[in-house]
Amino acid sequence: MIQRLARIGGGRIACRRPLYYGSCVNRRFLSSGKPDDEEIKIEMKIEPLPRPNEDTETKRARLLYQSRKRGILETDLLLGRFAKKYLASMSREEMDEYDELLDQPDWDIYYWATRNYDVTPCPEKWEKSEIMAKLRDLAENKEKVVMRMPDL
Repeated sequence: MIQRLARIGGGRIACRRPLYYGSCVNRRFLSSGKPDDEEIKIEMKIEPLPRPNEDTETKRARLLYQSRKRGILETDLLLGRFAKKYLASMSREEMDEYDELLDQPDWDIYYWATRNYDVTPCPEKWEKSEIMAKLRDLAENKEKVVMRMPDL
């Protein structure tokens, strides 16, 4: 799927996957609707808002909300179930790491958790993460539970 983002002259800049949270890689310039031989790579990342004085319970509530309301059903289900199972018992350091994970694009988190590295390779930081290990364990669904959003 190519999502048109902007027009430049007769061509347009397009993205191979939709733009989520201001982040998209592998854009290429299309001239008159035909792929150009040369691919232009542009990476954008909107930095998260700093929250230096956020207390633990407010952070926990925000992380729960951000886990459930991502915009992509697959990631919503996975992170919503993860938050319900682990968030209440997380330490402040674990919540900080989970907060960093939630700043990543939805599809990247989904592909890393489901080990679909052909689409999006997992960065070393998350490969060694205890949070990611728990998320992957949950994504395997060893209990064969029909996934649905947890109750509020």
